[in-house]
Amino acid sequence: QVQLVESGGGLVQAGGSLRLSCAASGTIFAINVMGWYRQAPGKQRELVATIGSGGGTNYADSVKDRFTISRDNAKNTVYLQMNSLKPEDTAVYYCTAELQRTRWNRPRDYWGQGTQVTVSS
Repeated sequence: QVQLVESGGGLVQAGGSLRLSCAASGTIFAINVMGWYRQAPGKQRELVATIGSGGGTNYADSVKDRFTISRDNAKNTVYLQMNSLKPEDTAVYYCTAELQRTRWNRPRDYWGQGTQVTVSS
């Protein structure tokens, strides 16, 4: 089986920083795109950032120039460095990976359980 586990969430003051990590484990042949989504109470889940296997990135307009997504392919881990945090960033952050378990399987999307990020004003 495949598991994605997020870490690094917590409570921080506005203007502060947090670094989220998400490690994939289990049977893994290849990982394509990895990314981060977030969901605030009463709101729909929204894309935060993605990073392709070749390092290409995409960001939501609301986090551009503040957040940086990166990955360590040797560790099957994706990171989200969050700087200049705002109260509007408060949400549960979920990591996702488009992952191929074996040579014979098709890539599928996997999700972590989420980690809470709370930014106080």
